[in-house]
Amino acid sequence: MSISSPGKLVIGTSSRALFDLGESHQVYQEEGLEAYSRYQIDREDEPLSPGEAFPLVKKLLNINENLVDGRVIEIVLLSRNSADTGLRVFNSVEHYGLAVSRAAFCGGDNPWKYISAFGCHLFLSNEASDVKNALDNGVAAATLVSSTSKEGNGEQVRFAFDGDAVIFSDEAEKVYKNEGLDAFSASEKASAKTPLSGGPFKPFLSALHQIQKYSSNHSVAPIRTALVTARAAPAHERVIRTLRAWDIRIDESIFLGGMDKSDFLKAYGADVFFDDQQIHCDSASEHIATGHVPYGVANQ
Repeated sequence: MSISSPGKLVIGTSSRALFDLGESHQVYQEEGLEAYSRYQIDREDEPLSPGEAFPLVKKLLNINENLVDGRVIEIVLLSRNSADTGLRVFNSVEHYGLAVSRAAFCGGDNPWKYISAFGCHLFLSNEASDVKNALDNGVAAATLVSSTSKEGNGEQVRFAFDGDAVIFSDEAEKVYKNEGLDAFSASEKASAKTPLSGGPFKPFLSALHQIQKYSSNHSVAPIRTALVTARAAPAHERVIRTLRAWDIRIDESIFLGGMDKSDFLKAYGADVFFDDQQIHCDSASEHIATGHVPYGVANQ
């Protein structure tokens, strides 16, 4: 049966993002593949501890349980493990009651090659090279930055996004980097009625929007979105007109004019935040799960 249908959201996650494989990964680094395989097989009935992506995945899968009119969220496991060493991962999935049935165990090879085949809208990983490959192949992807945050309150899943080089292309950010803030503001004011090109997360945001429309008859929307950007007036207008031209709704838009994003992300109650700049990710990750998007001029 096809997993692609109107309102379906498919998210791929690596095993190291879903579960804490730090200890076993250290065995691999210090003692090699054979020792790592023995370590995992000997402990395959010991559940792994949750990883950075676990709270988000659990809340997303809970959406399926709370909707009476269809299963709209699909989580796919994409792992560098072999099937042998991956058995501990699947046993952990079962232990925590996660409704994850599709997986690719790639035996040390790059799992990103199966992202499109599974129809994933988003890929979450701890491997920066896999994330970069996914982005280069047109799939929204982020490297999860370690966070001590736990599962947020409530059943609603709250996504937060930076704008330039995440939702939008980096065309405006290039002006800022090369010519400064005044040139950026002037350029954006002059181009206010010209929509920005889409960035790597535009398709994912569109898929979220479809879920929101699909579940619009529910009293509480299962997913909420926010744009949290360093932009300020007069650079706000082009963003608003761009989203309008795309026919995509953002629930909340916060224009910070260069202020630190962390307090606003906490106030919003974000379950995860995506940004292209490592410095913003490091700050936000002290409070919430954060995904670094290695895309655009800031990452060159």
